[in-house]
Amino acid sequence: MRTFTTAAALVALLPTTIAQANQSYQDYNVAANPDLFPLCLQLLNTSFPDCTNGPLSNTLVCDQTASPHDRASGLVSLFTFEELVNNTGNTGLGVPRLGLPNYQVWGEALHGVGRANFPSSGDFSWATSFPMPINTMSALNRTLIHQIGSIVSTQLRAFSNAGYGGVDVYSPNINTFRHPVWGRGQETPGEDVHLSSVFAYEYITALQGGVDPETLKIIATAKHYAGYDIESWNNHSRLGNDMQITQQELSEYYTPPFLVAVRDAKVRSVMCSYNSVNGVPSCSNSFFLQTLLRDTFEFHEDGYVSGDCGAVYNVWNPHGYAANESAASADSILAGTDIDCGTSYQWHLEDSFEDSHLSRSDIERGVIRLYANLVQAGYFDGEDQPYRDISWQDVIATDEWNIAYEAAVEGTVLLKNDGTLPLSSDIRTVAVIGPWANVTTELQGNYFGPAPYLINLLNAFQESDLRVLHANGTAINSNSQAGFKAALKAARQADAIIFAGGIDNTIEAEAMDREDISWPGNQLELIDQLSQLRKPLIVLQMGGGQVDSSSLESNDNVNALVWGGYPGQSGGQALFDIITGKRAPAGRLVVTQYPAEYALQFPAIDMNLRPSGDNPGQTYMWYTGTPVYEFGHGLFYTTFEEQGDSTETRTFNIQDLLTGPHPGYDYVEQQTLLNFTATITNTGDRESDYTAIVYVNTTAGSAPYPNKWLVGFDRLGALEGGDSQTLTVPVSIGSVARTDEQGNRVLYPGRYELALNNDRSVVISFDLEGEEAVLLKWPEDQSS
Repeated sequence: MRTFTTAAALVALLPTTIAQANQSYQDYNVAANPDLFPLCLQLLNTSFPDCTNGPLSNTLVCDQTASPHDRASGLVSLFTFEELVNNTGNTGLGVPRLGLPNYQVWGEALHGVGRANFPSSGDFSWATSFPMPINTMSALNRTLIHQIGSIVSTQLRAFSNAGYGGVDVYSPNINTFRHPVWGRGQETPGEDVHLSSVFAYEYITALQGGVDPETLKIIATAKHYAGYDIESWNNHSRLGNDMQITQQELSEYYTPPFLVAVRDAKVRSVMCSYNSVNGVPSCSNSFFLQTLLRDTFEFHEDGYVSGDCGAVYNVWNPHGYAANESAASADSILAGTDIDCGTSYQWHLEDSFEDSHLSRSDIERGVIRLYANLVQAGYFDGEDQPYRDISWQDVIATDEWNIAYEAAVEGTVLLKNDGTLPLSSDIRTVAVIGPWANVTTELQGNYFGPAPYLINLLNAFQESDLRVLHANGTAINSNSQAGFKAALKAARQADAIIFAGGIDNTIEAEAMDREDISWPGNQLELIDQLSQLRKPLIVLQMGGGQVDSSSLESNDNVNALVWGGYPGQSGGQALFDIITGKRAPAGRLVVTQYPAEYALQFPAIDMNLRPSGDNPGQTYMWYTGTPVYEFGHGLFYTTFEEQGDSTETRTFNIQDLLTGPHPGYDYVEQQTLLNFTATITNTGDRESDYTAIVYVNTTAGSAPYPNKWLVGFDRLGALEGGDSQTLTVPVSIGSVARTDEQGNRVLYPGRYELALNNDRSVVISFDLEGEEAVLLKWPEDQSS
């Protein structure tokens, strides 16, 4: 065990605090234990190096004519060995003798500034809290994703410039929401790989300020790489899970969002995950971190890999892949984990070095990569650099754009409606009932910071001209009926009943999966009693993961069902405006709502998507059962007519497609194969947005064949009654490829159908002819 002698107060106190926490609370993270790192946050206020007058001013790192890599290399070459090791963790200790400040890599920007040194009041005491990503993706509006990312990055820069945070964030989470019990599915863009890839591209390029910009606005991190989508199901800890994944499904489903994040969006950081895949922990997996990430996906030469917080430690315990923590640190460095979120590197790399498991250059490589990104973010270049003039006034201004409200409206999904919604103007008294009616931070989901305000459903109704009666009735997971009487009394006095319930972060959360997907507690029992009053009854199903609402779907006295997710700071107002008809719903589910028995049929750690044995298939692509509500389901307040612009079956030669020019595209598979076009007409009398999903299905290639898969989507804005708009969804060459058993992405000859939405209201066929061709060759995994 090494000892620290520099930066005495910080070194002696802070790493010890984190190390002790790591030992005593192995599953540590800021979401599950927000009080774990208060000292870390207090001590690591951001300050910038002084390249004008400080000790660094005459060194290469301050030479703006040199490349970021050379500037970072010059800086790191000045470090003693101990100083080098001090800066291998997320809590970087800087180098006081050089005037290099301490630096905190770990920031959060999942749906707003989530981890910063927020003062208790005044300037920088809050940041805009947007809906969770599962909500935002349900809006099917890629422009909205980018706009949210841009606002978040502006606010992050303001915090950084004022000394309240850094310019790195551990965001976004681009894992796919494979199994409905996953506690962190709320953080993701849903179960579909194409949606996750689009979200990754839009959010990362918004955070970073473009695709490989000259100056990085914020350094984004694509997480969690790879095969991570279970927390604690049936006592299977995420820290020690060994997920068995075929190369076919690793290539087809679990890694494509990371390919897009790395190759197309040029993300500068990737986080390796806690779990193992096929026997090898992700953070010590050279196949993942070198063969795939750098050699195949073409990760930026200065991009760095950060271990998830404690994941390097977990390579030793509980994975047992290394003999001790020193060996785990060495294995991780050599595999390609550059920075350790934790203290394994800072405490044990000296032992690894002395035992000749590592060279100094092995350790330098990751620290150089980290500082090269800080160089490109203008960290060393003074206040005249881009983004250094962003201030608190910019936080105020971007919040006032009210995009949090717009995102909450657009992401709301109408699951069921018999015409009761929007509420009739004859309704004058409303009973607002349920455990979600008068919530506060529950609106924000997880990984959130203080919001400027939180508007819940009860707040919004009370600010209206309606008479409002309120009773909780029951709690999220309660079996007590003590509150039923008050709820039923309020309901009897009302013209209409709004029940707001579902699940929240006491049921689904980081480090906590669900064991079943039923409505928890006795909420359904209370809803059933309310439905027997035979008054207009609207149920809001809240929370990120779906619950089995089949009893509500089949109950004719439940007149409407709305999914609201985690809608953020303006969520109550958005839901109120949809219920009362000021706004119209147009969101669609980006996950499947399964019947409750689905979660009991097969182990949640079964990563095979294709049906086999007790596994009926996972995600809408492969599920062979009948969902309660399908992926892509969503109703409107109006009616739409969709008319295809062409019925002609087009034919494309595969070899001609792949050998022809593709101007504007770095890779031929990105090129548009054809545009799916249709005329969309609002045939009702209410203004509404329109959302579209385009699927493809085929029997080209080998069996088994997926039901269908998503190749594109769009959102058309504000069609008034009688108005028409042209829907145009580009379908790329790569999006219609399939994956063979070796993991190769292959374009197969055969007949394909493109279909609009789940009802297949418009179908366009095309043929691919010629010889099958590999678009992306999957490398052989020799690590397991």
